[in-house]
Amino acid sequence: MRFVVIGGGPAGNQAATTAARLGAEVTIIERDVIGGAAHLWDCIPSKAMIATGGAMGDLNKAEGMGLRRVSAEIDLDALKERITAIQTRLEGSVCGLLGSQGVRLVKGTGRLVGPHEIQVDTAEGSELLEADVIVLSTGSRPRIPDWAHVDGQRVLTTRDAYPPPELPSHLVVIGSGVTGVEFVHMFRSFGSDVTLIVSRQQVLPQKDPEVAAALEDNFLSRGVRLFKGARAEAIDVAPDGVVVRCDDGRQAKGSHVLLAIGSIPNSDNLGLEAAGVESESGYVIVDHNCRSSVPHIYAAGDLSGKLPLSSVASMQGRKIGEHAMGMHQAPHRHLDYEKAASAIFTEPEIADVGLAEADAFAEGRKIRVTKVPFSASAKALINDDPRGFVKIVSDPATGVVLGGSIVGRHAAELISVIALACTAGLRVGDLEECLLVHPALAEALAEAAE
Repeated sequence: MRFVVIGGGPAGNQAATTAARLGAEVTIIERDVIGGAAHLWDCIPSKAMIATGGAMGDLNKAEGMGLRRVSAEIDLDALKERITAIQTRLEGSVCGLLGSQGVRLVKGTGRLVGPHEIQVDTAEGSELLEADVIVLSTGSRPRIPDWAHVDGQRVLTTRDAYPPPELPSHLVVIGSGVTGVEFVHMFRSFGSDVTLIVSRQQVLPQKDPEVAAALEDNFLSRGVRLFKGARAEAIDVAPDGVVVRCDDGRQAKGSHVLLAIGSIPNSDNLGLEAAGVESESGYVIVDHNCRSSVPHIYAAGDLSGKLPLSSVASMQGRKIGEHAMGMHQAPHRHLDYEKAASAIFTEPEIADVGLAEADAFAEGRKIRVTKVPFSASAKALINDDPRGFVKIVSDPATGVVLGGSIVGRHAAELISVIALACTAGLRVGDLEECLLVHPALAEALAEAAE
């Protein structure tokens, strides 16, 4: 079985290693970085910077832990070296795993020239590959509107900010989704003044209003300016700063501006039409097995138009590898994107999974909602961080866990328990009866399940 993957991110890597273990002859084509540009150039650097900002915050709050006050300042050069070291180590780890499975790595750009043919352009020339199975996992890139002229100095995309050329004295962030709010938190932690332009009436418009309100309160308490109900439409650049003009007449002035208004799929020049692969708005249309309109061509990750999460991409890749190698011909459990856990690495952290309270009410669905604040947790008080809460949504008739939200320290780790409950169909009684560690933040999960 000749198995060719275009794009070496989480989806492509997982598809490749899975297929190779099952006996396929696998080739991965990657033009940028093995491990995925969106993963290693966006996700990992941003979380590394947030961790640095968190360390600064902990030092600056040392008095609350019974220590004499200490302080820290950002060192952009050292931070960049730290990020590069993490990226290099992770890329090396991925390359090592692929090599151990016998996967061939090709540095270049691949595009379909027929249903079974891929042309690969490398620094050495061109090569035509024949494949029995093709996986398209080319990812996405930051969306840049026509009115924004990115220069990498004053006007930045996310990939210009890991870290930026200089620390902004006042950063204007356009976009209040997950990426936007993480950058607000990150640069405010570094000491920059921050203005966030919010096109809706709440940050995180797709999230639970109570969760969004908790984050807004935190931003306001830290001095972040919110331009609610404003849509950016122009950026004026001067030698000493920027001015963002909004459709309601308001103007946000700062030293730098960051665009965080979504992404677009990397499907340009991929040759979808040449292979007969159907797409919509640049995303490949896939079925529950991640197959495109051409049965032996699969798509995964951001290109599939599903949830843009590395965890989802990896799982898609594994399922593709198994399906293509004949493991899922009988009825089986398919990916349930509604039960994918996600997290936002702000302060406090935010995480959720499954059915949201607001969505249930909008659908007229009967649910039971229980909530426990971390202010009642001994561990939260020990950590000197009692912010946030645990909320569990369940079926009132059966007690089955349908979803949940967590706001607070280590929310990204704690949500795994609720995610497992959702996926396995556990009841709130199953969580309540767990004998958990004391003192621990996880105790709030059992208390919320009571």
